[in-house]
Amino acid sequence: MPNTKKASKTRSQKDTGKDDQGASTERAKNAKDAKGAKNGRPLKPLRPLKSGKAKAMADEKGLDFPRAWVEFPDPADDEQVFRCDLTWLTSRWTCIFGSGCQGIQAGRASDGCCTLGAHFSDEDDEKRVAKHVARLTPELWQFHDVGSESGWTQADDDGEKQTRRWDGACIFLNRPGFPAGAGCSLHILALKEGREPLETKPDVCWQLPIRRTYEWIDRPDDTRVLQVSIGEYDRRGWGPGGHDLHWWCTSATSAHGAGDPVYVSYRAELTELMGKEGYEALVQLCEARLASLLPMAPHPADPAP
Repeated sequence: MPNTKKASKTRSQKDTGKDDQGASTERAKNAKDAKGAKNGRPLKPLRPLKSGKAKAMADEKGLDFPRAWVEFPDPADDEQVFRCDLTWLTSRWTCIFGSGCQGIQAGRASDGCCTLGAHFSDEDDEKRVAKHVARLTPELWQFHDVGSESGWTQADDDGEKQTRRWDGACIFLNRPGFPAGAGCSLHILALKEGREPLETKPDVCWQLPIRRTYEWIDRPDDTRVLQVSIGEYDRRGWGPGGHDLHWWCTSATSAHGAGDPVYVSYRAELTELMGKEGYEALVQLCEARLASLLPMAPHPADPAP
């Protein structure tokens, strides 16, 4: 899975608006200490592929449609507000890896979104993952011998560190037929130990497809507030190369229809990104939306009511 690229904006700079998987401002970095939120960096943009734009799968909806956003103050920080996409967070999207996922690269559906490997958001992210890699066994990790003997990281074309690609995909991806199960071995480790996968996987891997962006807002009374937006990581989130992905799940009808909406199924991840009090406030707003007789701007990929 493609991942993150460092950004360094300070509080005195107004041209923020950088996105997630982390913070682009000094204030955002402070938020990590105050609330325990992960402090990743913006996802690394994908370059356009030489083959040109790929055609979206037939079940993908377009990128432009009405969305219902809500803004509310962070209960734990009076200098911060959340701006959340209720259309996305109350949608019935779910990960369908191994159950209809088409994969981001043609001909490699079993890779899901792990074909390109994952960049680390920062050194802390890499160190945290390394501690869990050290606990992986050959029974849980198909390429344990390869990773242990010759390494599990590599530098990309820009010299940035990421998980190593092996046999066409991330080295931690167990292929179909492996006894412990297909999919991320770090994810499997977490489930085996009763942990949340966000504890063992690289930041980008557990945050997607949630997109978090930061922007300083200057108000008319000369005060300033950090706006933290929580929404859908659609194709555009990847930059120009996102349009070349063979398939992307967030707007695909085949990935919508889960019993629980995103704000419920991604409780652990959203709590990590927003803090406990921020998430609880979001839940109240999502429940109020779903309780309304005719919620405005439903996700077009959701099943018809």
